[in-house]
Amino acid sequence: MRVKKKVKYAYQKLDPKVFIKESLFIILGISSAAFGLKSFLLPNHFLDGGAMGISLMLNILGGIPLSIWVVLVNIPFVLLGSKQISRAFAIKTIIAITGLAVMLSFNFYPIITTDKLLISVFGGFFLGAGIGLTIRGGAVIDGTEVLALYLSRKVSLSVGDIILVFNIFIFGFAAFLINMETALYAILTYLAASKMVDFIIHGIEEYIGVTIISAESEEIRQAVIKIMGRAVTIYKGERGYVKNVPLEERGLDIVFTVVTRLEVTRLKNLVKSIDKQAFIVMHTVDDTYGGMVKPRPLH
Repeated sequence: MRVKKKVKYAYQKLDPKVFIKESLFIILGISSAAFGLKSFLLPNHFLDGGAMGISLMLNILGGIPLSIWVVLVNIPFVLLGSKQISRAFAIKTIIAITGLAVMLSFNFYPIITTDKLLISVFGGFFLGAGIGLTIRGGAVIDGTEVLALYLSRKVSLSVGDIILVFNIFIFGFAAFLINMETALYAILTYLAASKMVDFIIHGIEEYIGVTIISAESEEIRQAVIKIMGRAVTIYKGERGYVKNVPLEERGLDIVFTVVTRLEVTRLKNLVKSIDKQAFIVMHTVDDTYGGMVKPRPLH
């Protein structure tokens, strides 16, 4: 009962710092997205992928203001997000979408350029930054990922595959209803936006998870902690290739740590200096929280 009460309290407790941080992300997100739309894409009748691409296409075809279409198109995604993710997510998404609609209703945004290539790249840049910042704030202004998450549980496709198929249909309709050139520039805008979303969410400092299998695991563990200043986790393992290896020597400790992309070479050199036969496995890590300590200067 105590554990349940603590968990319930943890969910109900609202951290003011987290609230301010998420609110700031959402405000910056809708500001960046509105700038990309009003100063680049909308005046030049350019499209994007996802729910925003549908809104832009309906705006071009129907003449109804984009601010209205953004709200209408995203309503089903908000309802779906309330069921699939959480009610708090849906509430923050409603606030974010409403804020974007309000920002789009103003006309004080300057038209930066009429060059089609610059419009595609930088329109996608600012729109993608806005979508990514909003996601960091715990909401969305483009509900495509919510739909993809729901469908991925129903069909044998990943979230990325569903988003790709979804956007192929959007660009296909754009080519058929508007023209091929608009569809091709829409693809370029989508690529710029998606790359920017990945950059905002995952950050510039990519983390690498490193698994080290070595007979000198204790010395490697000490070196990673003391020299590189990184936390480690030890797994109890057993050798798979046991030819001519006595039973008592088959067990070994497996070292796992997380470093930044820039530290990989230093870690590999450090491990190889201890054990040239060490087996090292690396994979990318989207993000980390806790457990990391700052590198200590060598004396």
